[in-house]
Amino acid sequence: MEKYDGRDTGEVRFDDPWYDALASGWGELDGTGAPAPVVPPARQGGRAGGTAEVYLQVQRSAAFQEVRGRYRRFVVPAFAVFFTWYVGYVVTATAAPGFMARSVAGAVNVGMVAGLGQFLTTFVLTWAYARHARLRRDRAALELRWDTQELTRSVRGAER
Repeated sequence: MEKYDGRDTGEVRFDDPWYDALASGWGELDGTGAPAPVVPPARQGGRAGGTAEVYLQVQRSAAFQEVRGRYRRFVVPAFAVFFTWYVGYVVTATAAPGFMARSVAGAVNVGMVAGLGQFLTTFVLTWAYARHARLRRDRAALELRWDTQELTRSVRGAER
């Protein structure tokens, strides 16, 4: 952490140099050109019976279901595409070694290009997942975490 010039007031600063305006949900598009829907809040009126009940209440909330849905809508298709590509590479390398040995340019063959493509798609998928998480889930998940902390704190305070 860097020390800021000036006197230290002991206050927590929220000005993050890595802050991205899109991570806040502003200006986010849903793929059709329209702004993405806002995740509904997790807070509900009634108080829970205990900490476990708070977590169950948050899990049942529309906000939690939306975050989980956004996660699944990215991960399931990404897994299917990547797994198919990986199995296709392994099966082709095993079943058609002549095809994989076919020269593309000089000593570079189809197997080498496909193998490097495996690395490339891994990096692209990692980047796409991190971007998706930052733009579509992180803020909503953070709000859920704060709501959960607030609810458990109020339940613990009531239990004392």
